[in-house]
Amino acid sequence: MLVDDVAGLRRVLQGNRVIAVVGLSPSWNRPSYFAAKYMLEHGYTVIPVNPSAPEILGQKSYPDLASIPVEVDMVDVFRKAQDAGPIADEAIRIGAKCLWLQLGVINREAAERAATAGLDVVMDRCVKIEYARLFGGLNYAGVNTRVISSKRPPCPPLMQ
Repeated sequence: MLVDDVAGLRRVLQGNRVIAVVGLSPSWNRPSYFAAKYMLEHGYTVIPVNPSAPEILGQKSYPDLASIPVEVDMVDVFRKAQDAGPIADEAIRIGAKCLWLQLGVINREAAERAATAGLDVVMDRCVKIEYARLFGGLNYAGVNTRVISSKRPPCPPLMQ
């Protein structure tokens, strides 16, 4: 199912705690590094998927999704839109629950295949920005969250 509403994004972020980040860069100044570091700091398990780096952010890196020895909840894609199709197919094969295509990664065919296979699909959004927007990481100096409430929702529980 394509997820594009506040309730759906909250559900996805609360229910998917193990994130395989495809295209995670070892360079500190890249958006993928920034987002993965943020999610690690907020209690998520981040698994780098980058065949050219043995370790990123202190986490063992894997060459592809099939090589990951643990169950993956979310596949977060930091690759070109044309690369999303094979990644979506691999996410389906490993039994992921969610395919998250980052800002600028728009591939409707890949999204449709993943959704048809039962995965939640988030497209053209940043996991870090959405987490901050929905769970209190952005404030008046941040961006317009389009969420109007006098109370912040509780943060997802940390995994022990």
